[in-house]
Formats: sequence, C-alpha cells, structure tokens
Amino acid sequence: MTSSQPRVIVKSDPARLTIEWLDGHKTVYAIAQLRAVCPCARCVSETTGQRVHDPRSVPADLTHQGVRLVGNYAVSIVFADGHDTGIYSYAFLRDNDPGS
Repeated sequence: MTSSQPRVIVKSDPARLTIEWLDGHKTVYAIAQLRAVCPCARCVSETTGQRVHDPRSVPADLTHQGVRLVGNYAVSIVFADGHDTGIYSYAFLRDNDPGS
C-alpha cells in the first residue's frame, strides 16, 4: 500500500472532501478547488493535454451533491453546477494536495 491510498474519506460537508491517507497525512479539499482541477475530457483536451475549462469560472462557494467511489482507485464527484464527468484517482488527489 502506498501513501496515495486513503484510510478514510469524509464527504459529509458539501463544501469539502477530507481524506485521511494510510501514511497518516490528512488532506482537506475545498470542492471548488477540485472542480477547478477536474481532469475529465470536457475540462482537459484529450489531444493536447491543455486545460479548456477556466478554473477562474468556478465559484468559491461551490458544493457537491454526491461523492462516490470508483473501484479501488478513485472518486467521482457530482458538483452543484451539474458537472459530473471527472474521475479523481487517489494518486491525482494526493498529487494535488492543496497543503503540499
């Protein structure tokens, strides 16, 4: 097991997602931050890898309407703005830790 494996995922606050990692590290993500870095094909060009979604367009008070596990490697988030196509792998989430 690596440090990019979660021990606990807390999704009870609609404005935040908290992950406690197996190595003891804890990360708190604002939902708006996660929407801004969404890795899906609607937000990042599949051919160029460039972001096509403007992160500045995400309201700071954005919330989620649901978070679900995707296999043993990721979470999917339904954002209050209707966006729901991003799959956030645990490695991606750990690499995008706002506290790092």
